[in-house]
Amino acid sequence: MERNIGILDGRVRLAVGALLAAVGIAAVANVLELGLTAGIIALVVGAVLVGTSLTGLCPLYRALGISTADE
Repeated sequence: MERNIGILDGRVRLAVGALLAAVGIAAVANVLELGLTAGIIALVVGAVLVGTSLTGLCPLYRALGISTADE
């Protein structure tokens, strides 16, 4: 499959995803009082962002015909 995530897009996804995952882990561990549901959602969204950043592929971008990768 062809990459559809550019360098800047990937770096932003990695940073935001890591932050969300950390917040999610803290919420699930009751370090932050966000609630279990919000913690799980933050963790899942963060993991998806990190995963798409590392692979360079975003299924939603592909479905919408979007690409931020350099030509």
